[in-house]
Amino acid sequence: MAAFDIATGVALMDGLTAIAVRAAITIMQSGPGAVRRKADSSPVTAADEAAEAVICEGLKDLAPSVPVISEEQAQLGKAFALGDHSGGYFLVDPLDGTREFIAGRDEFTVNIALVNKGAPILGIVVAPALKLAWRGIVGRGADRLALAGKASPVAIHTRPRPPKPVVMVSRSHLDPNTSAYLETLPPRVTEACGSSIKFCRIAEGTADLYPRLAPTHDWDVAAGHAIVTAAGGNVTDPGGSPVVYGSRDFLIPFFVATGDPNTSYAYER
Repeated sequence: MAAFDIATGVALMDGLTAIAVRAAITIMQSGPGAVRRKADSSPVTAADEAAEAVICEGLKDLAPSVPVISEEQAQLGKAFALGDHSGGYFLVDPLDGTREFIAGRDEFTVNIALVNKGAPILGIVVAPALKLAWRGIVGRGADRLALAGKASPVAIHTRPRPPKPVVMVSRSHLDPNTSAYLETLPPRVTEACGSSIKFCRIAEGTADLYPRLAPTHDWDVAAGHAIVTAAGGNVTDPGGSPVVYGSRDFLIPFFVATGDPNTSYAYER
């Protein structure tokens, strides 16, 4: 695949949305079932693997020349070596928020991103239980789509920082560094949520900040990152530098997602 441009993203978006929706349906039909533990002790279900199979097969049909990095394949050591790959590749989390899924909450998602030269430039997040999808192409904009009925996509945008910002934090992975950072912030409303829905809340203008000051994998972040950026926000490291994807271990050390790019949420490590 040639270097990504906006026209390529537009051409892919409907097909990628359809793939993500099929994966969402598969998850809801599968249910949690038996839960296994991966090498890193995180849980995985048959629904994770079934959704991944749907997505990988769909991507092979839609864009056969574009490599795919998907969570469960990467965990099994099947991911290709990125090396100096100059084109784009898909980054997939077939079921983000597995703990929430197992617990019966609605905060789990299907994430598909297109990454090019170390940055996500297209993202789709589908929340199967909420029947919602959020999508974004960097440089083109972002939208939210209700999956029930025949509703048209609604354009979304981040908002200016309000007097009392809404700060999203992980329901299952709140770490000591992030907790300490929260204490440095001015008056705020803190909301716990699972999965990449936290990014989507910022993109649609109902939340303002999502800090994560502990490592997480590329596939957990990329789709939401693209949607926030497309909607007018920023995702950087705590010092304001770009978050770079494609390291050997597929890890993002930390990030801060903000809705208002003109607002500083300064953090000193």
